[in-house]
Amino acid sequence: MMSLEISKAAHHCRGIAHNKLKANMGLTPVHFFSHGSTMMLGEKSESADYWRRTGEEALAHNIKGVIIMGAHWDCLGDKIEVATNPNPDKSPVAYVQPDKYINYKLNPDLETAQRCIDMLTKEGFNASGNPTFDWIHDVYLILIHMFPNGCPPTTIISMNARYDPHYHMKVGATLRPLRSENYLLIGTGGAVHNLYRNRWAPMLRFRDNFAMETPPEEWALEFRQAVEDVITKTSGPALRRAMTRLMKHPQYRDAHATDDHFMAAMFVAGAIGDFEDTGSPAVMGAESWELTNMCNSQFSLGSWSRDISV
Repeated sequence: MMSLEISKAAHHCRGIAHNKLKANMGLTPVHFFSHGSTMMLGEKSESADYWRRTGEEALAHNIKGVIIMGAHWDCLGDKIEVATNPNPDKSPVAYVQPDKYINYKLNPDLETAQRCIDMLTKEGFNASGNPTFDWIHDVYLILIHMFPNGCPPTTIISMNARYDPHYHMKVGATLRPLRSENYLLIGTGGAVHNLYRNRWAPMLRFRDNFAMETPPEEWALEFRQAVEDVITKTSGPALRRAMTRLMKHPQYRDAHATDDHFMAAMFVAGAIGDFEDTGSPAVMGAESWELTNMCNSQFSLGSWSRDISV
């Protein structure tokens, strides 16, 4: 009798695992990319190579579009906005030759932008479109490296300037269902991004953002490791909890003088932190240190489960 009960329990557990696996099939991966300084747009790097590979993989799986939250656009009060400018310009960037980005044609996805507004509004967000927003380098820097031959339909989600981690996590959770429709969700911010503690002299004197006259400082190395541990060793709701705890890490304020570049990580945790995401793999695919103390870690969470179309 006891063995029969154990057998039934084991069968039940296998059923739960199968249902979770089935529910997770078809969900696109999610990326947390550290875009670094503007120089990352014009310079070759391991990070740029990784961005290109992830873009090639996304195109091979026929993504429907990109939904992205950056680090340079936020809204006051309780608002959040979605870019709805049909013909956006690009904000200029310093220390980069214009031919690296000026001719790249942007591709705003107005239909998906409205869907995102509707989904966010339904969940209680004070969300609206912004028909005059011009794209900033934190977004198009990534897109140019990922998709050099043409920008896919792209929707940009703003941050909220209160920088509440739970708010931004809920934004990601609200838009998570779009992963099942083959949209690629990306957060672009920074693993370690404190402009005040960078070493700027080599870039200003020699235009060399990768110069390392001295090793990174201990606080940068410590927080960088904490970010990697959280993303690669937790999943599901545990990922969400661990990501918010990073903002209480002893070296967090050294690593992030302002919170804007870490909200993209919260967006990502929301997008791939559901119970159904438990067990999703995560990797740090590349890393580039800039300006001595800026750590540009590139993470991919989840994996492609569809066969590549030919």
